[in-house]
Amino acid sequence: MDRDRGIGWSDQIYDAVVALVLLGIGLVGTAPAGANEGIDTGRATYPLVAVAALALAVRRRWPLATLAVVTAATTAYLVLGYPYGPILFSFLVAVYTVAAYLPLRTAAVAGGVALAALLLHVVVGVRPPGLLGAMPAAAWVVVPFAIGTTVRLVRENAARGRVDEARRLADAERLRVAREVHDVVGHGLAAIHMQAEIALHLLARKPEQAEVALTAISRTSKEALDELRVTLTVVRRDEAADDRAPAPGLAQLPQLRDRLAGAGVPVTVEVTGELRALPVAVDLAAYRVVQESLTNVLRHAGPATATVRLRHTPTGVEIEVTDTGRGPAPGPGVGYGLAGMRERVTALGGTFTAGPAPCGGFRVSATLPVEEAQ
Repeated sequence: MDRDRGIGWSDQIYDAVVALVLLGIGLVGTAPAGANEGIDTGRATYPLVAVAALALAVRRRWPLATLAVVTAATTAYLVLGYPYGPILFSFLVAVYTVAAYLPLRTAAVAGGVALAALLLHVVVGVRPPGLLGAMPAAAWVVVPFAIGTTVRLVRENAARGRVDEARRLADAERLRVAREVHDVVGHGLAAIHMQAEIALHLLARKPEQAEVALTAISRTSKEALDELRVTLTVVRRDEAADDRAPAPGLAQLPQLRDRLAGAGVPVTVEVTGELRALPVAVDLAAYRVVQESLTNVLRHAGPATATVRLRHTPTGVEIEVTDTGRGPAPGPGVGYGLAGMRERVTALGGTFTAGPAPCGGFRVSATLPVEEAQ
């Protein structure tokens, strides 16, 4: 396992500081710890204390090697009969590091070996404490190991949470792109299909009118491709692309109305209220609701006219699209467009309804709040 990856200079400096602090504590506190137990520490203790503390400077780069060095120094210290002192803090940090930064199985094996080595002083040495010394010695392994394992599990759960959140955001982005492409391509193909049917019907008897329909097909396909390109450009954040084409919004309703008129569906647009600039998300959602509603009219309503009513209010924009046709007929795939519109609107905190109109035909109504979307 390459421990160099993910260990920056700040981590290395922090580990060096920890090592120096524990070195200072060991040099200052070992003698008082011996005096408290009536043991003369002497000068031989300090090299062992220094080795155990300074090894922690590379504890996250080489955790197993660090634990081995610290365990050896601490075991030698205790076997020589020196008192429980600050050197055990270095041992505690080394055990914690292994548990926090290595896989559980590896850490458990290393911790078990360290515990066995530490318990040597219980049965051998200058002044073995006997079995009564096993309990406090074991605590210096079990407690930091448990804390380190907990920290590692929390860190791994947090990392998994970030991965899951990134995956969720990616799925949501893919769904948004699919919905955009569905709206753009679905509307364009529906208009082209209707105009192609008109051209085929008129080709033999009135070729001059068929030419008009074919011209409309060419114009509609170009506009659909342009809109698709703009949509994908926004998704890809392509800075080198031509950004002069406007993003879809309510300002493009006249072009949308003309396309539908060319496909044989007269559309009336009524706008009331004080016009103002809408947030991009609201403007796009409002346009997509109108576009998908009119596409459904083109596909399912039969010979019909449509009316689009936009009402700008201080708190948002209200949209209503009605037609005089027969409404959508049950069949495979019917309702996906309505579900997509509902998702768009509710995602922005708005309301959406769709169903047969009281006077016949079909009615789509949506309210998009402006203040909540900002």
